[in-house]
Amino acid sequence: MLSSAVSRGAVRSLVSLNRRLSTNQDGAHHPPPETLARLPDSEERRPGKDPSGCSVLLFPGQGSQFVGMGRGLAKYPNVKEMFSVAQKILGYDLLSLCLEGPEEELMKTVHCQPAVFVTSLAAVERLNHENPKAIETCVAAAGFSVGEFAALVFSGSMNYAEALYAVKVRAEAMQRASDLVPSGMLSVIGRPQAQYKHACVQAKEHCSSLGVEEPVCSVANYLFPDGRVIAGHQKALDFLQQNSRRLQFVRTKPLPVSGAFHTELMQAATEPLREVLRQVEVRRPEINVYSNVDGKRYMNESHVRRQLVKQLVSPVKWEQTLHEIYERTQGRKFPHTYEVGPGKQLGATLQKCNRKAFITYAHVEVTAYEDL
Repeated sequence: MLSSAVSRGAVRSLVSLNRRLSTNQDGAHHPPPETLARLPDSEERRPGKDPSGCSVLLFPGQGSQFVGMGRGLAKYPNVKEMFSVAQKILGYDLLSLCLEGPEEELMKTVHCQPAVFVTSLAAVERLNHENPKAIETCVAAAGFSVGEFAALVFSGSMNYAEALYAVKVRAEAMQRASDLVPSGMLSVIGRPQAQYKHACVQAKEHCSSLGVEEPVCSVANYLFPDGRVIAGHQKALDFLQQNSRRLQFVRTKPLPVSGAFHTELMQAATEPLREVLRQVEVRRPEINVYSNVDGKRYMNESHVRRQLVKQLVSPVKWEQTLHEIYERTQGRKFPHTYEVGPGKQLGATLQKCNRKAFITYAHVEVTAYEDL
């Protein structure tokens, strides 16, 4: 299983693992008081609670990485230890790869997923140092694809070291699945009349005419209204690009990833991830954490394990997740939102999905300098 160097409790001092559940005498778990502000009938129970005094954390996924991320973060509590533990788990110097590259190595699935995971949790440490109230009042978290693991660690659902080991296994399995067939992902912005599923059907028919057996082409990410990522066999994506105008696509852009993530072409990666999730400890999240699979919050330990595996072959329903987090009655205030990790893509999608919620958005930088 896991080596003693990275065993349970290796990094217990993380902010996320210092959280304590409200517990009654029979040991039943209750959400912290802040969480009640978001429950459907909370207005009757806690009329004085102001949602603007709460926070939401969003964790980015693969594709947000860049050489130089993590610079200066080692001065914040626990970050040096996090990268030290990462080196033991991964078998290479992750901090050096993040800071110095080379870029082509950092971009590889097997490297960038752990890099984004660790750097995002390092950004949580920075946020806790600079604005501890944002951590204390957090009522919800969500992560995009691999970012979901960071959200779960932050919520107290998973231990840092064990979650990183699961991310390592996940990334390696996804890379192997990608190597089986030429495939990829295509970012698409369409007109309101664009029919994405029908476009995928046409692309698959085209692949069949070329002799591709069991072609795959489907929506892999729901980002914002008229914003999608479509993934599948490379020939299908080529067809979509060549016929973009007829399909009512305004813009198409291939993503720099190695395979068709969040489609059935990732099926080969599910068993390795399922197996490692059986080995690690999973607890019920202490705050609301939302699943990419359906945009709904995780209910218990088995739900977390099941959805994380299903996520590999299911579309990331990010737009639906944002609606679930920020939906509220007219005139009700919004929480502060912090994107913790490299890039500002999640802020951009929030702005397109909910302009009012975006007003209180902030990005926690993953680079810092001693003279700042």
